Amino acid sequence: MVRFRELTADERTRDLYERREKARRDQAMFMRHERQLGMWEGRVAIARNMITGGEPVERIKRFTDLTCEEIETLK
Repeated sequence: MVRFRELTADERTRDLYERREKARRDQAMFMRHERQLGMWEGRVAIARNMITGGEPVERIKRFTDLTCEEIETLK
């Protein structure tokens, strides 16, 4: 507890800590976004393959969780 007070008392040290924490949070947010984007791209790839295979829109929708509009856009 004493060490924490010492660190936060120094403005430069506190600023460095806050910047490091912001960078850590930004990196975590970026990774979550990339993971979500990759999952969406995977669903689109599956839908495209199903469209090529002649699968009906309702079946594609069920397997990919894409909307009918998104599936129609891929055609």
